[in-house]
Formats: sequence, C-alpha cells, structure tokens
Amino acid sequence: MFLPVVFCLSVCLSLSMFVLPRSLADDFDTFCKRNSAPLPLLYRSQPGETSCPPLCRDADIRSPSEQSAVQDGPGTDMVSFYLGCSFGFESRLKKAGVPVRNLEQGKNISMYRTTVPCVQAGVFSCPLVVTMRPVPTDKLDAAVEVTHLNPLAHGAPIHIGDPALLGIQDLCKPDYGEAVEQQPGDVPVFWACGVTAIEAIRSNKPSLAFSHSPGCIMDPSSIILNPELTPLSFLVSDNPLFYSLASRRTVEKIRQLETIIGEDPGERGIRALFIQDELLRSCLALSHSSSVAITTGFPTHYMHNPPDETDGPPGAIAMANMLLSMGKQVTLVTDRRAVEMNQAIIDEAVREGVLTDTIPLVTFENNSPDSALKFLCHNGDINKPRYDHLVAIERSGRATDGNYYNMREINIKHLVDPIDDLFIAAKDIPGIITTGIGDGGNELGMGKVKDRVKSLMPKGDVIACDVPADFAITAGVSNWGGYAVACGLYLLLTCPSHQRYLKKGLGLNRAVPQDQLQKWRAGLPSVDKEESILSTLVRFGIRSGKTGHLAMEVDGLTFHPTHSGIITRLLEIKPVHMLL
Repeated sequence: MFLPVVFCLSVCLSLSMFVLPRSLADDFDTFCKRNSAPLPLLYRSQPGETSCPPLCRDADIRSPSEQSAVQDGPGTDMVSFYLGCSFGFESRLKKAGVPVRNLEQGKNISMYRTTVPCVQAGVFSCPLVVTMRPVPTDKLDAAVEVTHLNPLAHGAPIHIGDPALLGIQDLCKPDYGEAVEQQPGDVPVFWACGVTAIEAIRSNKPSLAFSHSPGCIMDPSSIILNPELTPLSFLVSDNPLFYSLASRRTVEKIRQLETIIGEDPGERGIRALFIQDELLRSCLALSHSSSVAITTGFPTHYMHNPPDETDGPPGAIAMANMLLSMGKQVTLVTDRRAVEMNQAIIDEAVREGVLTDTIPLVTFENNSPDSALKFLCHNGDINKPRYDHLVAIERSGRATDGNYYNMREINIKHLVDPIDDLFIAAKDIPGIITTGIGDGGNELGMGKVKDRVKSLMPKGDVIACDVPADFAITAGVSNWGGYAVACGLYLLLTCPSHQRYLKKGLGLNRAVPQDQLQKWRAGLPSVDKEESILSTLVRFGIRSGKTGHLAMEVDGLTFHPTHSGIITRLLEIKPVHMLL
C-alpha cells in the first residue's frame, strides 16, 4: 500500500521524504545515489527512527495533522529517506531577479514524467520526473547559476528547450501539480524532480510505503559549490529549441582554443569573419549528437590530378577520430571523382594509427527534387534523420551565381558534387545541425558571414559562399578548426557540469573507467598523427593550397614549425577539472 502524506514540520531544509520497508532500503539507497539529480539523498534513517538529527534537531516525521498516516511513527521495520527539494531554491531565484511563474500565478509547480530512464538499482527502475519553470531568455544564466549552487535541491537544470526532447508531448497536461503558463520570451526550463521516487516506489508496489504529497515539502535549503563549475547556457538549436550547458571555466578554455586558431600567419584577413563562440556552440551540439556526417575536399588545383589541397582532410580525420572515441557514428561524404583516393587515405590513416577505426565513405548525387531529403533521412521522412550533425571543413562552397570558386576566382564547378544541397535541405529538417569550417569565405557553410566576405575579403564579391551553416568556425587554416573541435570535445568530456547536463543528472556516481579516459585522450590529434596524415597526402600527390607545392606544407605554411606549433598549443589547453 502506497500512501502520500502531507507533513507539517518546521525544519531547516527543504525536503521530501519517503518511508520504505527495511527490505527495500539498500536498493532505494543505491537508486538515489545513482540518480542524484532527482534524488539528492540527505539522510537515511535507522529503522524506526522518527527524526533526522544531521539535518535539524527538532524534525519529527510524526505529525498531528489529520492528513498524516504516520502519527505513531514509521515502525521498527521502516526506514526513512530525506531528499532535497527544488522548492528550496525558488526564493533564491526571486532574489536573483528570475521570475517564478508558478508563484506569480498562485499554482503548484508543473511536474512531468519523461521518457528518460533512470539508472536501475535492484528492484527500483522508473522514468525520470521533472519540474518545469518558464524562464525569460535573458535570465537563463542567472537561473542556472542559482540552482547549480544548490545541488542538494536538485542543482542546475537537466534540460532547456523543447519538451518533446524529454518525451513530454503537452506542457498543458502535467502528470503532477498544475499547468504553469509561459509568458512571451520565456523558455521552458526543466529540473530533475524528487517525485521520481514516487514513480520508482509505485513501479515496485511495496506492501506499505509513505511519501510526502507532490508539491508539499518541509522548508528552505542552502549549500555552496565550487563557482568554477557554474554552468553557462548556450543556444544550440532553434529547431527544435535546445540549449546546452558548460562550466564557466570550460567555456573560457574553449575560447582560448578559438583564439589560437584565429591567428592569421598567412595574412588573409580572416579575423574579419570571426564570430565568438561558434566553436563552442558547434562542440556543444556535436557533444549531444549521435551520428555525424563530415565532408571535405577543395579541388583548387584544377590543372593537377588529383586537384585537391592538403587543407581539409587532416582536420576532417582529426574530428572523426575524436567523435569515434566518444562512441558517435561518423560518415565521410565525398565527391564521386575522389572516392578511391579518399578510401585510400582512410585506410592508410587506420594503418598508421591516426584513425582508431575505419569510417564509411559515401557520395551524394542530386538527381531528383528530393535527393537531399532521401540522403539525410530514412525513407525521406523528416522525423527520421539519418544524421543529426553535418560538418564541412575546407569544402568548396557554392557562390551566389551557382558556381564554385577558388581564391583566384577560378570556377571549379566541374570538379565539385552538389553536397551544398544537403546543408540547404538540413535547414528544414528538425534535429539536424550544421557546421562549416573555413579560412577564406568560399567554403561550404561560410554563407553565414557572406556579407563580410563580400565586403572584406579579396574577390569576395564573386567567391563568397552563399550557403550558410548554423555555426561558421573561422580559422587561419581550416585544419586548425578541425583540431580545435576535437580538443573542444575533449574539454566537454571532462567537464562535470556539461556531463551532468548531457546525462540528465543520472548515473553520475559511477567512475569513468581509466580505459575510457585513455580512449578519449587517444582520440585527440597530435603532432605525430598530423605529420603522418600530411605525409600520406603528399605521397598521394595532394598539394599545398596556396603554393601548389608537393611538400609538407598547408596553405604555403610548412608543417614545422607553424602547424606543429599550433597543434602543440591547442593540446596545452588542459581540462580545468577532470570529471566524476
């Protein structure tokens, strides 16, 4: 028999409480520890104990309230669990200037079952339950910081954006509590909720159990956490709406990567195209991805065979290797003319240890109006995308007139397949994000900054790519952008604040095995790896972009000391806090 109870206690913390038979106590204890965001365990009582002395001297679960079912105590065969509750941070939200809409509207908080499974422990398993509070976009970071600093009251949000991504179909129909109305400019923000425990207990059907009533708790909490771990929020996608989090210090480190790759030893004036945090946002999106398609290839040397340059493939392979180490599916999209060459490059990269595993190589032909849709989605169904992120690095981009130009204003359209169409089609497919990496403005994806390219870059009015990406990463050499993405992903892998958000606050007390950490480190680029892949390209007759030299150089810059120096400096940006 499961009995929800209203407690009328005067205590020092905002708590929810659950009373279970002693036979279930160990399993429930483990369930709480494995799912610490919804179930922050503050105290486990001894069997029959009616107080929680570490939390407050005067607390007593025996209540004079007529609504209480435990007036005589829980009995010697029952164990009480005291969990932190999000009601404890609502006063702090108001103090920080964040409106608390449920209080403004005189309503209980909205609570929803999700389709996100908690980590099972013994007999306990259930979906995560969340609370939702609408927050104005300009108050998101304040709300994140305030709640992050209260980890025993569920901590920072576990999701910001489209509720459907949690399996919630209608915000107007909460499973517990009342529907809270959003105001113009609000974003739905979701916190893990202690009602998850009610779901777990109900699924187990114990002979007898007690809980607080959802929305009725005991009084406010406080804890101080390392401010370096305070997350910042970043918009990752508009369709569907989705934000991600990373700690303030990790953000600073990724911005350092962005500064390094923005150096311009070739004096192309690339800084004019820079948009801050494009690297960060792309890395955050890739961290949440499951299947990534990467394309590269710029046949600038149209008079040679092969016509490709040494910028692009090394950066593409560096990103692919890091993504593989993270367990992502990776596909390389190439031109039909270059299939044999790129397959040989992939095979050699695997043999040399530059790639940990082979990756599929595919081509794209636009031979019907729905070719791009069928390529990107299973059976052409926009609800079933085959990839959730497309990345172009040093890939020829289509100009406004439909042609493809190198930096000398030479049209190389006859050497380029219409892979741009995939980026155009992706705009209308929910859940597919695009990134373009370039160093001149004529690369696929750099259409996001085409106005700057046309006005500020040499021959920009002709060569500027017209096709935008969601994120346009500019670098002194495009390969550097690929290296920085790999390093940025590693920083996110080792960022506790980001990993907590990525995992919805579930399963965080399990230590990451050393072999997994080593696998991530092995996914990073290195001077030796990049020298090896560049040597392979030169053996295959691939030339430096700016000079056309068949030599160990990229864009006219020799591998040593220029490129090797950049790689070394990127790798020196170490994680500020190893996770878990």
